Amino acid sequence: MKKDILPEQIRAARALIDWTREDLARASGVTVRTLARIETSQTIPRDTTLKLLSAALEAAGVEFIPENGGGAGVRLAKRAISS
Repeated sequence: MKKDILPEQIRAARALIDWTREDLARASGVTVRTLARIETSQTIPRDTTLKLLSAALEAAGVEFIPENGGGAGVRLAKRAISS
């Protein structure tokens, strides 16, 4: 996970795939309490925690969009079309 992923992006990613904090906690192995603290900016997460969250969300189809002048965000990853 890129270090520039924001708490807002994590919340938006969950909303995009209709996941609760419990869903993300289960998929990532991060506790609900830790996830809540990250999403509300009460703590600065460790790199390993961010990697776990990122991997779970990306496996579910989320793509993180870095800050590039237009603002950081999230979107659903383009799915490969089978032929």
